[in-house]
Amino acid sequence: MVEEGAPLWEPSPEIVRNAKVTRYAEWLGRAGDRAGDRAGDYESLWQWSVDAPEEFWTSIWDYFEVVGERGDGPVMSGEMPGTEWFAGSTLNYAANALRRAAADPGRLAVVSRDEAGGRRTLTLGELAEEVARVRAGLAALGVGRGDRVAAYVPNVPEALIAFLATASLGAIWSSCSPDFGAPSVIDRFTQIEPKVLVAVDGYGYNGRRFDRSEVVRDIAAKLPTLVARVRIPARDAPGAADAPEPGDAAVTGDGVRTVSWAEVRAVAEPLAFEPVPFGHPLWIVYSSGTTGLPKPIVHGHGGVVLEHLKALSFHQDLGEDDVFFWYTTTGWMMWNYLVGGLLVGSTVVLHDGAATYPETGALWRLAAEEGVTYFGTGAPYVIASMKAGLEPSGLDRLRGLGSTGSPLPPEGFAWVHDALPEVQLGSFSGGTDVCTGFVGAVPLLPVRAGVIPCRCLGARVESFDPSGAPVVGEVGELVLTLPMPSMPVMFWNDPDGSRYRDSYFSEYPGVWRHGDWIKILPDGGCVIYGRSDSTLNRGGVRMGTSEFYRVVERFEEIADSLVIDTGQLGQEGRLLLYVTMAEAATLDDDLVARLRRELREGLSPRHVPNEIIEVPGIPRTLSGKKLEVPVRKILLGVAPDKAANLDAMANPEVLSHFAPGADVTRH
Repeated sequence: MVEEGAPLWEPSPEIVRNAKVTRYAEWLGRAGDRAGDRAGDYESLWQWSVDAPEEFWTSIWDYFEVVGERGDGPVMSGEMPGTEWFAGSTLNYAANALRRAAADPGRLAVVSRDEAGGRRTLTLGELAEEVARVRAGLAALGVGRGDRVAAYVPNVPEALIAFLATASLGAIWSSCSPDFGAPSVIDRFTQIEPKVLVAVDGYGYNGRRFDRSEVVRDIAAKLPTLVARVRIPARDAPGAADAPEPGDAAVTGDGVRTVSWAEVRAVAEPLAFEPVPFGHPLWIVYSSGTTGLPKPIVHGHGGVVLEHLKALSFHQDLGEDDVFFWYTTTGWMMWNYLVGGLLVGSTVVLHDGAATYPETGALWRLAAEEGVTYFGTGAPYVIASMKAGLEPSGLDRLRGLGSTGSPLPPEGFAWVHDALPEVQLGSFSGGTDVCTGFVGAVPLLPVRAGVIPCRCLGARVESFDPSGAPVVGEVGELVLTLPMPSMPVMFWNDPDGSRYRDSYFSEYPGVWRHGDWIKILPDGGCVIYGRSDSTLNRGGVRMGTSEFYRVVERFEEIADSLVIDTGQLGQEGRLLLYVTMAEAATLDDDLVARLRRELREGLSPRHVPNEIIEVPGIPRTLSGKKLEVPVRKILLGVAPDKAANLDAMANPEVLSHFAPGADVTRH
């Protein structure tokens, strides 16, 4: 095993000197700010950012010269969850994303790749022209300020163009990936009552084509507020999405007009941007929706612009010379984060398809071919690459690698360092709730195995013990004791704010409880231990599930795993380990004995499972997160279809194997 905290990477003096956060700190000094002499001293800079939030967030607006009118209202007023930011200001996200188009229209803005090797590109000028065309088309359909545009689309240029066009009008964007089933999409979109649905006929994944035309008809039929559906044909060949088809302009019996993508972009008009208040809704994203209706989380134009400028520039160290890639779908907040690369002038790389098709190294090959400088993915892809023994090559331009979605174990850190020794690994943790990371990396700090280097600027992250007191060097609840501009401006259809307050502020009034276990080290480094509502509590010893998976998934024979503690308040339950075997591997008595021994020695005797159970797959959300809480509910007697939203799952067929009495092999 790799020791947690083992040093792996150290920034060179040149990296520190050229880091964008260093330039920012130097700029603060020239501006006479008291934080300005702290270049290279990240912890002091972070402390200032949370001690003087008004000064800090004002400096972000000024440093990046945000396009908009700042107004003369206070920078922040009110307490969480009712904080108001930059009262009286106006801006538009799309205006900031496309601000460089007029001066540098030939700069490469977007590269789009699919798993079959298809490639499309857009310069800034071309992107701006397409946004202007689709903006005019949406306006002609009646879309205006405050209207919702829902999208059922893969990660392709049309999605980005439609989003920017929507934002430019002051309308509100919301997207789902086409691998979502109709009930899951309907659960989301019926809550927000969209005026227009942008939808694709089909998509490709893992070497197969999936027809979604019937699903789209089902979705549209359940959205009574629709006035139009914009149809993007399945793209099997270059140019296919631009071709109108017979009947595209038809009006259905319920008055919904169907138009092609070609028709919606047919009219060339000058690009314009609707100025909106700082907190005006930009997009609606959703909680995972594993139980009940997904929470429709609304973020504002201003909060996202400031947060993504800060995070992408200072923590990912991205700028105009960078090529930025993150493996994601339009149904995960990392898509929203990826397109934010336009805010800092980076070229963004969109990928449509499976990460491991036609083989596990597909994304590494894409990064080499496109000259990616910052490569982002979920922790499972790093682990899959490690287990496959990959040795990525041709990545001469790569400077940074981001990992998120779930905790990356120390072994994953070590593999990245061994495979790409010059690359800084940035493990980040945050969430859909704020569309960014609370804790992450920065070019000024070293990388240690299993340790996230810092709390992000402007994020006052603390660890609370059971009594609500902050602790250092101990595992506790991840909380924020200071508001951030990218916190939700509201939940949709939550007029009194009760659902929003219950989600984050019911445990500690005035303090955001995120639902993760975190340990903050004395030097500011952080370790995330997984969700606090799926904790293992054995004989009073509490442990996050990530520590358990770190031991189990080191075994080459184990492809995936899930651990569940069935204990309830005041009653210790059983500890169950579910495993999915790697190809050609068998869960025999020898492997079971070795698993039990490693868990006993690596964790504690209390954490040796009562049973080890082989299942054909581990249930995951569409964004790849393990469904620990729903499985625990099933084991406690809840029916599988009540414990989890099957349409929000990547593999709902496996859930029945976790029901009591299921026909599975137990050891």
